[in-house]
Amino acid sequence: MLIFVIKRIAISIPVLIAITALLFIMLNVIPGDPIALMMKEHASAEVIDRVRAQMHLDDPLLTRYFRFLFAALQGDLGVSIKLNRDVTTLILHAFPNTLLLAASAAIVSWVIGIPVGILSAVRRGSKLDHFFMGFSLLGVSMPIFWSALLMQYIFALKLKWLPVSGFYGFEYVIMPAMVLGWSSAGVIARLTRSSLLEVMRLDYIRTARAKGLREILVIQRHALKNALIPVVAIMAIQVATLLSGAVITEAIFGIPGVGRISVNAIQARDMPLLQGSVLFATTLVIMGNLIADILYSVLDPRIRYQMKGGSK
Repeated sequence: MLIFVIKRIAISIPVLIAITALLFIMLNVIPGDPIALMMKEHASAEVIDRVRAQMHLDDPLLTRYFRFLFAALQGDLGVSIKLNRDVTTLILHAFPNTLLLAASAAIVSWVIGIPVGILSAVRRGSKLDHFFMGFSLLGVSMPIFWSALLMQYIFALKLKWLPVSGFYGFEYVIMPAMVLGWSSAGVIARLTRSSLLEVMRLDYIRTARAKGLREILVIQRHALKNALIPVVAIMAIQVATLLSGAVITEAIFGIPGVGRISVNAIQARDMPLLQGSVLFATTLVIMGNLIADILYSVLDPRIRYQMKGGSK
């Protein structure tokens, strides 16, 4: 198991380095001068050049990249040009808000997605199955911004059950958690259904039925354990994606999280803040994939044997 984890970490490191290089290059070839934008029209060209030199932004691109990479490895993501504050501090200050939103959305997703997937598989081909799968497909297909605006219109403006936006208490988290959770629940529901249907065709399930076990016991004791293996892996990846900052949701609902930081950095052309927030989000996604691989190998030992070359 330890060798498997080490191999997965070894694969993740070059991926992360490649992403940092691509991120740095893309953000630095975008047209526009962040220093000139920060100082606006009040500063002369000489002052702008002096500030750029003080921030080492006139150094070659490769030099700036390695400086950024080595600093990032030490937890230093630079200083925000617009806010003149440490980027790492800004991200860590906003992360608890994103964590609360992600945890709430994940709970909504699991509570809805897994039971819906199980019921659809058990009642395959019925009207209930068609309704649940249609509802799940709607959640997956509908853009986040549209479902967010729709819920704001229904639950905030018309019914007045929930606040439109802001982040001043738990009631402000309910609607954005529902928006994100609905989208994620659709994926989990459809995956749970297909995985359970596949497992229920296997020989050991037919043997359990032949022993006279009730269908609910066959599903509960025998089918679900194996059917939920890919679902658990997807759940880990979804949590990492949610933790990286739901940009659109946080922007629409006014939640001061990591996603909102990214939007503000783009609007202000604040390259250090944007680089730091995107790198933070990317790291969380890679860690989520790593955790998903580990969970998959724990739940299904055949994965470890395949990595060792034990299966033909």
